[in-house]
Amino acid sequence: MSYDTKNLRNVALLGHPGSGKTSFTECMLFEAGDIQRIGSVEEKNTQSDYTNIEKERGNSIFASLTHAEWKDSKINILDTPGFDDFIGEVVSALKVADTGLMVLNAQNGVEVGTELIWDYVERFETPCLFVINQLDTEKADYDATLQQAQDRFGEKVIPVQYPLETGVGFNKIIDALRMVMYVFPDGGGKPEKHDIPASEMQRAQEMHNALVEAAAENDEGLMERFFDEGTLTEEELTEGLRIAIAHQDIFPVFISSAIRNMGSGRIMGFINDVCPSPADRPAARLVGTDEKLACDSNAETTVFVYKTMTEPQVGLVSYFKVYAGTLKTGDELVNQKNQTTERFGQIFIAEGKNREPVTELKAGDIGVTVKLKNTHTNNTLDEKGTDIQIDPIHFPEPRIREAVQPMSANDMEKLYKALHQIEEEDPTLIVEQNATLKQTILHGQGQLHLDLIKYRIEKVHNVTMEFTKPRISYRETITRSADSMYRHKKQTGGAGQFAEVHLRVEPYTDGMPDPDGLSVRKKEVEELPWGGKLAFYWCIVGGSIDAKYSNAIKKGLLQRMEEGPLTGSHCQDIRVSIYDGKMHSVDSNDMAFMLASKQAFRAAFKEAAPQLLEPIYKLEILCSDDAMGDIMGDLQTRRAIIMGMDSDGHYQKITAHVPLAELYEYSNRLRSLSQGRAKFHQEFLEFQSVPHDLQAELMKAHEEELSEA
Repeated sequence: MSYDTKNLRNVALLGHPGSGKTSFTECMLFEAGDIQRIGSVEEKNTQSDYTNIEKERGNSIFASLTHAEWKDSKINILDTPGFDDFIGEVVSALKVADTGLMVLNAQNGVEVGTELIWDYVERFETPCLFVINQLDTEKADYDATLQQAQDRFGEKVIPVQYPLETGVGFNKIIDALRMVMYVFPDGGGKPEKHDIPASEMQRAQEMHNALVEAAAENDEGLMERFFDEGTLTEEELTEGLRIAIAHQDIFPVFISSAIRNMGSGRIMGFINDVCPSPADRPAARLVGTDEKLACDSNAETTVFVYKTMTEPQVGLVSYFKVYAGTLKTGDELVNQKNQTTERFGQIFIAEGKNREPVTELKAGDIGVTVKLKNTHTNNTLDEKGTDIQIDPIHFPEPRIREAVQPMSANDMEKLYKALHQIEEEDPTLIVEQNATLKQTILHGQGQLHLDLIKYRIEKVHNVTMEFTKPRISYRETITRSADSMYRHKKQTGGAGQFAEVHLRVEPYTDGMPDPDGLSVRKKEVEELPWGGKLAFYWCIVGGSIDAKYSNAIKKGLLQRMEEGPLTGSHCQDIRVSIYDGKMHSVDSNDMAFMLASKQAFRAAFKEAAPQLLEPIYKLEILCSDDAMGDIMGDLQTRRAIIMGMDSDGHYQKITAHVPLAELYEYSNRLRSLSQGRAKFHQEFLEFQSVPHDLQAELMKAHEEELSEA
């Protein structure tokens, strides 16, 4: 069945690990009649956590898509993981969701995963409901959890329901919106409606008035009726709440026990009646234009792929949202990134791993297709003749790096192929084949994220691999002037090789004066591919070296600077002046002068007080007050320079400059120090001198590596 846009609801279930999102998804599907039995994480039979690794771990790792038909609506449910390592799955789900359902564990209150995900809820400006779950547990505390949510997320967090009692006796929900008490049977399921007890009427009425006031604030007519009559009709209240939720002016709070199936039906009814459809949300932002794309099923078709996965026996599976028009089986659309035409031979709606074929999906709906040949995450596909690109998902930057290599050299090509396939599916993973460091480096969200990559490589692609510590991309330079010469002479019978080069090396800075005592004939300042500069001065007077050899001499210098004399790292910011030499009319050639310049440069470099430089990163850490001392102490052990401390909302912000060499596995350390209540951002700042003792250690290690080669 194809649903009109106004009858669609796209809901992302969000929350810290263990809050009960997957169990709540099971309740929603059961209440809608889509499944006949509620599965459990412990029994490994839920609709959403269906992959082998999710069953093994007992946690969501991928954002899975299911759907429930409720009254006249279709509710697409995106069950997302709670671990910050898999935040990319959350971000992609929020891109296509129109409502967020933030699930809180009543035993633990607002946890760190909730706080981190909320930043993205605000970034996407997603309307959101809160569900205080697990009220049937002994340590459940509704009041404390509600207070924490209001303290953290503001006065817009307004309760709709509260429990008559919590713990193992939880079975009564007082609903202040409908002013009724729901009483559930022992096994959960469909409740009976009862009058609110007289002892609870004042509290329920106060909550009801707060909801009416919030609903009336967005409409002058409703506000006038509220002042005149002191209340609103159910229809007026529903309309006012719909507007308030769509504009993020209210975040209603519901309660539930997902394990005992209490409360989910009422929440689904609210989603159906009050939460926005795709047509009620702001028009989609487009790339390269100020225009926006309205969610209209009568427009030309535009589809956005928000997620891709490779499945055994199936191949590439693409998850998409129809942003405009109506997608039909057999439609051919153009991928705007590479201009290839893709045919949607099959269209499915998803129930976890199970898929049901459909003939069409209208604007706002979410679906699945298979075997798109040249389409990946973040690609937009349009009807031919249309040039529209949906603003892509902006994924968070990596926070951890590990070098990777196969256990067998014979598996190198298979490993590269597997890594790049996963990289196409997972935009939060960056695979870097670093020729300078001679390593393949993975950049990911955290150790758990990279461990998942390793699991997939070994289990799916049958390649055994290991992580190793990434090398650091150091730079080499000099701190004073030095002169040197080198004569290259080789006689092998017949034409030989001869070249003699005299040169001076100096630290280079823009605008520096010409070298003393030399007559500069030609200047070339070259931007080096790895950063920094080489200033090449031709100062030959009298023709001791023919100018035709200048390019060969310069080429020799560049080759030598690619692997510096100290540690084999790139050299930078050096001026080389060629001021004398000798040549032979028969034996001199380009190769001879290349070799001579390389050796002369090497000798001069070592006499010019060489200095090793290391990459320094600017680190910004957001943490709670109680973790600040431990984090500061740890930074001091990492040769960090603390640049400042400030407050940023409810976080404390620490700014520091830290060598990259000291940031290895910092993500894990910060998580341990803060109990997960911290996050950080890092960006390259500059190269700075390595301390003398560390430079000596690195030079010694390089010499040992060369001797073992």
